[in-house]
Amino acid sequence: GERPDFPSDSGKSPSGEPDPETPKPVRPHHCSHCGKSFTWLSKLKEHERTHTGEKPYQCAICGKTFTQLGGFQYHERTHREKNTYHCSQNGKTFTRLGNLKKNERIHTQEEKTNHCSQCGKSFKWLSKLKEHERTHTGEKPFQCSHCEKKFNQSSHLKEHERIHTGEKPFQCSKCGKGFTWLWNLKTHERTHTGEKPYQCSLCGKTFTQLGGFKYHERTHTEKKTYHCSLCEKTFTRLGNLKKHETIHTQEEKAPSAERLLVS
Repeated sequence: GERPDFPSDSGKSPSGEPDPETPKPVRPHHCSHCGKSFTWLSKLKEHERTHTGEKPYQCAICGKTFTQLGGFQYHERTHREKNTYHCSQNGKTFTRLGNLKKNERIHTQEEKTNHCSQCGKSFKWLSKLKEHERTHTGEKPFQCSHCEKKFNQSSHLKEHERIHTGEKPFQCSKCGKGFTWLWNLKTHERTHTGEKPYQCSLCGKTFTQLGGFKYHERTHTEKKTYHCSLCEKTFTRLGNLKKHETIHTQEEKAPSAERLLVS
């Protein structure tokens, strides 16, 4: 007998041509970055992470992060095998990277065989011990070729020599200004960020630079050292005394009541 006509599951007509009456799969979820469309919202969210770089899945054992759940689950299986992390020093094995790192620090301490006879501090390298010992002996073998100054470390000499050479290796990323020392750059950068890390514990005032902070602190601790010769009033700053003295100067210039009566 003849086969009854049933609608084709393939979406094509009996001739093999696409059936215009068969609706195309609906993909209502569109990526705002590239326009790609998805049937499921979950797939769109997963795709969007390729643009944003978001990695919401983090391994609890080693801390590695992943964009997709599948990749995360595959990675987790690598930890399920026992003794994944091996110590290269003694062959000991660990299931967690953190425990391996802790074990390696023990070997690092064992390697520090150079001990200071003055304070007992230990060093891995003999050169570092020699450098440290100079803090006890006061020896300064590195002398500046431009002046008489000496230093106990070669790195300190190199920093000092920039005063003579004018070298400014530290550059501000905001304005391009160059600086001789790193701490100068850090202080300068606060003029851009507005950061004021130094705070007075007595009045709460904040400062960008350590120097200004130290100067301010003295106004709380120093005695009133500047005395007015006319009224004996005292001040902690010379500038304030000078400002005060102008009051007396103005009083002297003002016409007195007696002179007004005589005239």
